[in-house]
Amino acid sequence: MDTGGDNMAIGWLLWIIVGIAAGFLAEKIMRSNQGLIMNLITGLVGAVIGGFLFQNLLHLDLGPNWLNALVFATIGAVILLFVLRLVKRGT
Repeated sequence: MDTGGDNMAIGWLLWIIVGIAAGFLAEKIMRSNQGLIMNLITGLVGAVIGGFLFQNLLHLDLGPNWLNALVFATIGAVILLFVLRLVKRGT
């Protein structure tokens, strides 16, 4: 009898991998220098930003595909890094 725990663990693992990849891509796009942990955090926060932007504001559903998740997580991470740069320059 499967309780679905394995699927949930795979889901978390997939989001961690997507977060690291999205943070890494955003780091390269924005030409910043972060470590693995900051890439993960940037990518996961970027996924939230990208998901909100695409689904709630633009009403676009990119589906459950991991590649689509990587695309909007990366866009969200780039937006996050851009805003953080603006805030850093302002202080």
